[in-house]
Order: sequence, then structure tokens, then C-alpha cells
Amino acid sequence: MPTKELPDVTETPAPKLRRPGPVRWFWYALGGRLPARFSPWVLHDTTTRTWGLRHVLRSFVQLAVPIGLVLLLVPGEFWIRGMAALGGVFLALFFSLAYMPETTENRIVRAGYPAGTATATRERLAMARAEQESERRRAAAARRAERYRARQGR
Repeated sequence: MPTKELPDVTETPAPKLRRPGPVRWFWYALGGRLPARFSPWVLHDTTTRTWGLRHVLRSFVQLAVPIGLVLLLVPGEFWIRGMAALGGVFLALFFSLAYMPETTENRIVRAGYPAGTATATRERLAMARAEQESERRRAAAARRAERYRARQGR
């Protein structure tokens, strides 16, 4: 599979994102590969401002099946099964959060992008957001200074 070039998100307009349907998204959340037409969406999914929350949601989807099986099939009182399931969720989320950048990079590579694309794109987006915020604050400070000068009669 040929690899895609690293997109420059600061200069080019975003391509039309084609979102997967519920069944394909479920497969993607479980770790499956999506067709190439969804590659821009995978990049968006792993680099948007809420990428961490999206990762946690995918982790919960992955945990749903084994936790459900523990709650249904393991013998014993329900509260014991529930506590075991809760402990499993906490442990799994700990590891999921610990390896979050590596997991998202793996998703990006499976979508056909070079390794490191997600991290580089997130860093560029963060820099662009910081520049916009800095410009917004400078403009607000200039407006405040102008109002102050107008009140002082200067």
C-alpha cells in the first residue's frame, strides 16, 4: 500500500470527510482497518481537538464485550462480578491511556499515512490554535487600550 504525504493542515483546505457508517465505525473502534476512502476521516479522528475523548470512547467499545461476558457468564454473586468488571475497566483504561499516542499512530499507519503523521498534525494544529488565540488576545488588548485612551482624552 503506498503511503500518503503528510498533509499541511495550515495551508490547504480540509478535504470533504467521509464518515464511516455505524457498522464500519464499530469495526474501526475494535481495531479494524477502514477502506482507503475513509483515510482523511481517520486522520481527523486521531488529530482533532477531542482525539483523547474519542480514544477513550473506542476503548470503552473494546471493553464492552469482555465486560459483558464477565457479568453474564462468570458464576457468583452479581456484586462480585461487577467489582471484578470494574477493576478490569480501570486497569484497561490505565493501559489504554498510557499507550494512547502509540495506538493512534498505529491507526494512522493502517490508514496509509507515514508514522508520526498524527503527532505532527496535532502539534501543527495546536500551534495554529495558539497563534489564533494570541492574535485574538492582542486585538482585545488593543481595543482595551484604545478605549482607555479615549476615556483619558488622548
